[in-house]
Amino acid sequence: MATSLGTRHHIFAATAWAIAVIVAACGFLHSETLSAGAERLLRLPRPTTTATHQRAIAEKGITAPTVAVVEIPVGRSGHFRAQVEINGQPVAILVDTGATMVALSYEDAQRAGLHLTNGDFTHSVATANGTARVAKVVLDKISVGSINVRDVQAAVSEPGGLRTSLLGLSFLDRLSRFDMRPDLLVLQK
Repeated sequence: MATSLGTRHHIFAATAWAIAVIVAACGFLHSETLSAGAERLLRLPRPTTTATHQRAIAEKGITAPTVAVVEIPVGRSGHFRAQVEINGQPVAILVDTGATMVALSYEDAQRAGLHLTNGDFTHSVATANGTARVAKVVLDKISVGSINVRDVQAAVSEPGGLRTSLLGLSFLDRLSRFDMRPDLLVLQK
């Protein structure tokens, strides 16, 4: 039986569409196998899933780095205040994202084991209250909850120059992130 040219064209188009749908369905159903084959053929690195990566690390005897997260609730004054340890000593501090550096009162610096003399206050800094003389120091360690940061640059105010110590960007910028919300400050290292 002879078929017309138009009928043959429709059969060819329907067959082409059917093959395209079957190829697409097979590609979808076997995408991982095809992807792995293409990666091997092109020598692309294969991404690992979290579980696979953790198993590989555990098999090599390597401990994965832990993520430390500390949440500081907003205080009644609307500020974020925290009890931290500076060089192992407790210090009440105000978190200040507008402060370039950690700024310690003279008294808190003494509590943290820093013994400064009048000759140490050689730097002038601009503060919200005007110009002040400070001593620049490097703190061995600041701990906020489970977060520890070593070798933190700081400024110590002259005696009576600062009432509240400030946790500024010389500490905060060393974190992987800090997120300020209206009622909570989240620190992550």
